[in-house]
Amino acid sequence: MPFRVDICVAPPFTKKVSRRWLKGIAINVLEGEGIKDASLSVCITDDATIEHLNRTYAGEDAPTDVLSFSQEEGEPFPSPVKGRLLGEVVISLPTAEKQGRENGRPLEMELAHLLVHGILHLLGYDHASSEQERAMRAREEEALARIFS
Repeated sequence: MPFRVDICVAPPFTKKVSRRWLKGIAINVLEGEGIKDASLSVCITDDATIEHLNRTYAGEDAPTDVLSFSQEEGEPFPSPVKGRLLGEVVISLPTAEKQGRENGRPLEMELAHLLVHGILHLLGYDHASSEQERAMRAREEEALARIFS
């Protein structure tokens, strides 16, 4: 398989989240976007960790649901890994659980949505303008339809 997807689930959440399921979603999104060869990491963590990352790297002093850290931005670096080095998607499980409850969605659907959203950011999608947001939302909906069909 031409994809390398590393999944990290913080110890308190290992029984709530399937690494294999997350990896399948990530590969589904990459294939759906026409990516043939790529590496990325996914980390499921707590609110305190994501709040620290959000404060340190985005200047926001609050927890958030998902952060994406691209390895394709900035200065390139040599790597023995073939294909695209996309970066890392970090998701707060407690925030995903809360948002799922508030939106009447099961945890699996909320996690899938956040993972899709984070990967699309790594692939260059954004939602800074209403046009960009519409395009990104359409890609999210298409990916989620494939995942849950």
